[in-house]
Amino acid sequence: MTPVAAQKAAGTVPLSDLGSYQHAVRLVLTHDVITATRPRPGTLEQVLRWADQMTTDLRELLGYTLIATTRQVRLSRRLDALDPSQSAIFSSRYGKPFDRRRLAYLCLVLASFQRSRVEISLADLVRAFTPAANAIDGLGFDPTVSAHKAAVVDVLDWLADRGALRLSDGSLESWTADADCGDALYDIDHDICAALFRPARPVQHLTSAAGLLDSTFVSAKRSAQREAAAQRAARALLEYPVVYYAQAEPEIAEALRQPGVAENLARLTGLAVERRAEGIMLADAGGRFTDRPFPGRGGAVNRAAGLLLAKIADLIEDPDETLAALPVPAEPEDQRDLLARVDSALPAAGVVQELAWSAPADVFDDAERATAGALIPPLLAPLVEHGRLSAMIDDLYAELGATSFTITWQHDPRGLLAAALSLLADLRLLRPVPGGALVLPAAARYRNIKLALPVRHADGQLALDFGAGDPDE
Repeated sequence: MTPVAAQKAAGTVPLSDLGSYQHAVRLVLTHDVITATRPRPGTLEQVLRWADQMTTDLRELLGYTLIATTRQVRLSRRLDALDPSQSAIFSSRYGKPFDRRRLAYLCLVLASFQRSRVEISLADLVRAFTPAANAIDGLGFDPTVSAHKAAVVDVLDWLADRGALRLSDGSLESWTADADCGDALYDIDHDICAALFRPARPVQHLTSAAGLLDSTFVSAKRSAQREAAAQRAARALLEYPVVYYAQAEPEIAEALRQPGVAENLARLTGLAVERRAEGIMLADAGGRFTDRPFPGRGGAVNRAAGLLLAKIADLIEDPDETLAALPVPAEPEDQRDLLARVDSALPAAGVVQELAWSAPADVFDDAERATAGALIPPLLAPLVEHGRLSAMIDDLYAELGATSFTITWQHDPRGLLAAALSLLADLRLLRPVPGGALVLPAAARYRNIKLALPVRHADGQLALDFGAGDPDE
């Protein structure tokens, strides 16, 4: 079998069309589903033009499956690790992330659709899923509770936005105002519903959340294992802002150190590869190939995160300050802890034990891992204590005024600090640990962020602005 690293992405695409092909790839990778109207008219045609080549590239380089029809395109990804940022696609029309109630309602609503029905009224839908919701301890559905109705509205809006439902009569707003008198009629697109919900394995057969993860290392052949490692390395580089060698599994780090994987992804996506001693990343100068643009001008959390990085850089570069350097926990350790927390909430009954899946088998022997791991020294990072971080946010409020941080955060500096640290952790710029946060190497890209004076808009609201220097300076 040809090694993944030796395969060339976009092999049959003429150089003159490479930009168009890369744009289509980026559209598929950044949208959960593409239809005639989502994300905008004309996008589906742009993607379908390259569907055959894209199917091959995504399968061979990443192990992904592209589902493309004349009406919709959906990318089925393999999941190597649980990642909280993966839930970003589930949000209301106003951008608020779905809570557990909304996620549960979404699953129950999809489960209530029957193939024999091409349309359903909102009243019938609610009658169908209410008993299932009420059978779950702590969930339930009561049409007289406004929070429950608001959750249903968000779920139906989410499905309608992706074409799974189409309003043909009535009004969702009328039902929201009066559930007894108001109603709405929806057409159901079962093909899109099926594309939206494609678990790796039957959910009822899982004994652990680890059963949802990929298990491509199970093959006994070393060539197949290494090909699987190369695909996992490619997925890590594509799905995460940065991959640190010392935190990744040794075989993944080794695959990324070798030429081939990163270069194929660069040709596939049009992004640039940046290699450093500590790790590797795909850099997106245009800022359009990400669900978390940073630096950005889109909100107080993003701006505060940039300003915190500037203060952290000043602290690290201060000759009078000495920060403790601690080893950064490896990602497998984080995964084990996260899986244990998720599994602690699984129901004890109702699992088909004889067909159950648990964690994927680990077939790389200890000697092989030890050899690969010996090449990667542990990643050490400076620790900034919570007390210093709190003082930094207080300084920003004092320097710029509380109103500079918008109405939402002007009276909640600690909440803004927590939100900014969470964003920086998602971007793999900081690593929260007990007592503070470790400053990861990629944070140095933003050490030259400059603070501008607050700008007052026409509505009187102050806003912060900042620019980023050359990341390599």
